[in-house]
Amino acid sequence: MNFSEVFKQTNQLCKVSPDGKYLATCVQYRLVVRDMSTLQILHLYTCLDQISHMDWSSDSLFILCAMYKRGMVQVWSLEQPDWHCKIDEGSIGLLSSRWSPDGRHILNTTEFHLRITVWSLCTKAVSYIKYPKACQKGMDFSRDGSYMALAERRDCKDYVSVFVCDDWHLLRHFETETQDLAGLEWSPNGCVLAVWDSCLEYKVLLYSLDGRLLSTYGAYEWSLGVKAVAWSPSSQFLAIGSYDEKVRILNHITWKKVAQLEHPASINSTNAVVYKEVEGRAAVGAEDLSLQNVSVGSALFNTQSKYEISPLPVQIPVVKPDPERANPKIGVSALAFSSDSRYLATKNDNMASVVWVWDTQKMSLEAVLEQTSAVRCFQWDPRRPRLALCTGNSRLYLWTPAGCVSVQVPAEGGFQVQALNWHCRGDALIAIGKEQLCLCYMDADQGTSRESAAAHRRDHVTRL
Repeated sequence: MNFSEVFKQTNQLCKVSPDGKYLATCVQYRLVVRDMSTLQILHLYTCLDQISHMDWSSDSLFILCAMYKRGMVQVWSLEQPDWHCKIDEGSIGLLSSRWSPDGRHILNTTEFHLRITVWSLCTKAVSYIKYPKACQKGMDFSRDGSYMALAERRDCKDYVSVFVCDDWHLLRHFETETQDLAGLEWSPNGCVLAVWDSCLEYKVLLYSLDGRLLSTYGAYEWSLGVKAVAWSPSSQFLAIGSYDEKVRILNHITWKKVAQLEHPASINSTNAVVYKEVEGRAAVGAEDLSLQNVSVGSALFNTQSKYEISPLPVQIPVVKPDPERANPKIGVSALAFSSDSRYLATKNDNMASVVWVWDTQKMSLEAVLEQTSAVRCFQWDPRRPRLALCTGNSRLYLWTPAGCVSVQVPAEGGFQVQALNWHCRGDALIAIGKEQLCLCYMDADQGTSRESAAAHRRDHVTRL
């Protein structure tokens, strides 16, 4: 692995362009665009205020910068650096801003969710969508960019409107059988829309594109329900994480449960490999303690870490949530399928330092990663079954079917990794700190074949 130098960023605003050629970062009120291959600065734009949100258009030609405090959006062009666009929502305010799939329209949600304004960069036309609902995930575009589903709240009832993105005309409008709709998401093939209720009621509804209710799923009643939902990239599975610390997987044919994945405090499965992070300090010789070798944040005093395979049975550390507090730290809050839909990674909030990896072909536990600190973020490589995670320290962690690796980020001054972003080709990983970022370049031979991995994974634990 190779690492770049450290660059400044603010509010973790850094994104690779969809075509993978550029890296955009925000530093206070400045937008910096770099070439991904050389990391040289190509463009430097100055906004009117500190940037709250930044996003690329789908064709990588424009960048949107939103300044929520000012109720304003500025758009910059890579092809014509002198061209720019400014959208001012005025006194109605601005809550969120995002691109449409065609990269030529901007959707602004005003404060208090009064309306959504659709601005056209080509014709300067403006359209308004009323009654958007304030919820966890109230808007979603189909993968091919043809349709937009929007959750609405009218007369104390939940509705979903489906719009055609070409001209923003209303295709379907239907009432949902929810008490308080919390989110919606299209399947990757765009054929099915999943809608789920608030955590007070376990209910997941599956609708077709024309608004027909295909199926309703509820696992139990009178207890906190759905916490996270994720589609597999193949659209064959819908994974539902809930407050009872279980993941239920529905199939795309009958919409019935095909598996129930539990997160027990004691692991006895002989098929699963439990990797435990172990920390230790490197031995320091007298010659290393010379003044020229010792500096602030010196690597001499960094804690090193490696993975060890724990013998079964294994006891997982569990934190009991406080029943007096709202939003208890319990239940499955994070779900992610690998790009080939072969593996599913999950995190149970009252086992915050553990990531579980499941094999979706066998519907069984494949691996458990027990960290020394709470897991902040995990994300799959977009090209191969490789999982990256971070825990807020100066290390990156990678899992493949071949084993685990712990990698020290060689940055001065105690660089702490708070979040991760993969490059679209999977050959680079962006490690994001509080006010800095660093690029980690992967070797081409990092992806181990699944066949060879199964043969030697138990004794293949690597430390860099």
